[in-house]
Amino acid sequence: MRVTVIGAGNSGLAMAAHLTLYGNEVTLWNRTKKNIEILIDYPVIHCSGIIEGSAEIACVTNDLSEALENPEIVFITTPAFSHALLAKQFAQTLKRNTTIILNPGRTFGAMEFRHEFKQRNAAIDPLIAETQTILYTCRKTSDNEVEVYALKNDVLISTINGTDNAELVQKMPHCLRGKFIPAESIIETSIGNVGMIMHCAPILLNTGWVESDEHDFCYYREGISPTIAVFIEKMDRERQEVARLLGHPIESAEEWMKRTYDLAGDNFYEVIQQNEAYRTILGPKNLMHRYITEDIPTGLVPLEAVGKELGLEMKHIGLIIDLASALLDIDFRKEGRNLREVFDARDLSLRSILN
Repeated sequence: MRVTVIGAGNSGLAMAAHLTLYGNEVTLWNRTKKNIEILIDYPVIHCSGIIEGSAEIACVTNDLSEALENPEIVFITTPAFSHALLAKQFAQTLKRNTTIILNPGRTFGAMEFRHEFKQRNAAIDPLIAETQTILYTCRKTSDNEVEVYALKNDVLISTINGTDNAELVQKMPHCLRGKFIPAESIIETSIGNVGMIMHCAPILLNTGWVESDEHDFCYYREGISPTIAVFIEKMDRERQEVARLLGHPIESAEEWMKRTYDLAGDNFYEVIQQNEAYRTILGPKNLMHRYITEDIPTGLVPLEAVGKELGLEMKHIGLIIDLASALLDIDFRKEGRNLREVFDARDLSLRSILN
């Protein structure tokens, strides 16, 4: 299958290598040429961990026209804050219909992508979808090396209307079909986005460790203490209540962790501690990290907006947005996804759009 992978970060390298090793013709695109120069000159990704091998990529480029020349499917692995800009660029570049999957969309990423694309190109109608989370638990160790710790089980995926999700899974490369399962609704992938619940509070509540020049710390194993785990559970209950009021109940972060990594435990803290895939993952070295710059403006901000539209207080999620905004001196609510723009103006209310 002809596949284009957008973004040469952690999951982009992992996906490009994985798909190539299973016989797909992969084009890897990255906006910044400097980060892929070694791969342009010698297009081989060295993959270790649960996926091992040296994958010779068919094409590595920073030319979007070349990357979108004729793909059967496009996987976007860049941070969610780049989705709007990519949609604008795709609208100017894409010449024929294809399938575009945001990995992940975060909160309503597919809807934002469609809005920005259609504003500029109404002639082409790509199938746009999003996943609940990244398939790969992995780390890029150099510009041409990636270590894959785990492949998650049963990653939810949905198009915007949700009616063609089963068909979407069948359009995937064979090596991925068993990993993705069709969601009933985009609510399950957007409100079901667990990254914003697991990333934002721990990094902010460990700012001293994050900014330490002398010490590293294990992000999940040490950064999520029993008290922080309880706070995360409070955030998570707010997320679940939003989904319930929208008519599509979702699993808790604890339940997701158990299902995704085949774990057991009596609470969220115990499950985190048992996750072998998280054992060696270190914390970031500064707060300007995607756990903040991606997960708050494209995750928690639209989630809070939906919750408040439904009459919920969103107290704990609001506290984390406030703390991030105060520490970094950024108005994340102003900078984040504006749901009033991405939803179709013909719909009368948020509730009618999502039900």
